[in-house]
Amino acid sequence: MTNTYVAVDIGASSGRLMLSQLKDGKMSLKEMHRFTNGFSFKQGHDRWDIDHIIKEILLGLEKIKQAGYPDISLGIDTWAVDYVLVGKDGKKLEDPISYRDARTNTAIKDLTARVSKEKIYQKTGIQFLDFNTLYQLFKEDKDLLAKTDKIMMIPDYIGYVLTGKAVSEVTNASTTQMLSLREGLFDKNLLKEVNVKPEQFPKLVDAGTPLGKLDKSKFSKYDLPDTDLITVASHDTASAVVGSPGMGHHWAYLSSGTWSLIGTELNVPENGSKAFAENYTNEWGAYGTYRFLKNIMGLWMIQCVRREFNNKYSFSELAEKASTVKPFQQFIDVNDKRFENPKSMISEIKNYCRETGQQIPESPGEICMAIYSNLALFYAQQIQKLNDILGYKIDTLNIVGGGSNVALLNQLTATISGIDVYAGPDEATAIGNLTVQMITKGDILNVYLARRIISDSFDIKKYLPQEEKYHRIFEEYKEFMQKIHQKSN
Repeated sequence: MTNTYVAVDIGASSGRLMLSQLKDGKMSLKEMHRFTNGFSFKQGHDRWDIDHIIKEILLGLEKIKQAGYPDISLGIDTWAVDYVLVGKDGKKLEDPISYRDARTNTAIKDLTARVSKEKIYQKTGIQFLDFNTLYQLFKEDKDLLAKTDKIMMIPDYIGYVLTGKAVSEVTNASTTQMLSLREGLFDKNLLKEVNVKPEQFPKLVDAGTPLGKLDKSKFSKYDLPDTDLITVASHDTASAVVGSPGMGHHWAYLSSGTWSLIGTELNVPENGSKAFAENYTNEWGAYGTYRFLKNIMGLWMIQCVRREFNNKYSFSELAEKASTVKPFQQFIDVNDKRFENPKSMISEIKNYCRETGQQIPESPGEICMAIYSNLALFYAQQIQKLNDILGYKIDTLNIVGGGSNVALLNQLTATISGIDVYAGPDEATAIGNLTVQMITKGDILNVYLARRIISDSFDIKKYLPQEEKYHRIFEEYKEFMQKIHQKSN
């Protein structure tokens, strides 16, 4: 009998349920349900509607049963760092606050006045981002924390609602910046700094741990399939790395979506002085690995621009318009905090160029090319930094996620970085989620064989470096960035 697997894959703007089976050594993939997601301002903060997300998952499961799949396996992955506070009655105390909320704007500065950055990094190996769970909890309502029985990351909370079983899956838990690299447990001293006790987190489990059966009795209004939940690599980037084909001897990955996450897979964490200086992170991966990576702003900038044009253009149309414009006409620090959640991304880009004495992009094509060009430049710079930190040369870049479909960006990245780029699969996160389930159920032996199956099952495009004239531009870009950072410091 062929097992049926479903990945619940939820991002900042949408969620979907993807169905897969393994037949003749190839993995199928079919979208069964899609829904919108997003945060809205409620009760003084930007919050996620977690009940809406759970309702949509149940509607998707109902569709799957109606389509003829009465027995399935299910895994859940979402974005990282955000959490739900659960009271002693087992219910959420309030809707979770989004990592893009302004409450943590000064949190790193305030907390590191008490515990040094060096000490936190030595303990956790995690990069400093002001929305990390550590800083969210530091700014959390103390009375609310006092009422909290359990703190659950978003995918763990969803799994808890569906099964009644509470766990803390390590790939997502590591993004909190509170897990000790040495002990493999939540660091008690860091928890104390944010008024949290270790017992407020459910037990830590690895990706690939069976969670339990969907409790259908709690959801009697839905006609649901018999469902075994498996705790997969629940951080979407961790799943995306599992779902990467791993081309090349020393390969790097770029999970390209709302965020761009660029890095490589390590068996031993790298939290030395160079990694600390460059703010690289050692998030835990599936099967004893570490995701050594850097967060970059990503296609969030394009998403905001599209929205400002009232969604008049599709993403492919915006890329088409950009392709008619000469690249590298502006240098922009895409990781500047001003681009995180501006009122107008277009105005912010123009203001940045104006303030730095550069040509101001005006048309949709010029604005989008400015974004694509600078993403490619930033990616190339991070490849060089990876080489320096790790002491060996990255030979290929595997781009996965929605951004793998942007041929223009892929080619610019190959050209500027000077290495071969493999693009695809675009659904690497869902594929990685499904892969962990298949390994847990015994349909695939291990992740190495899984990556071969992924390469055989999905379209992977190759981009080769072109036009050496752009190497000069890359050097100018690095000089520009150095000056900008010196000025800001």
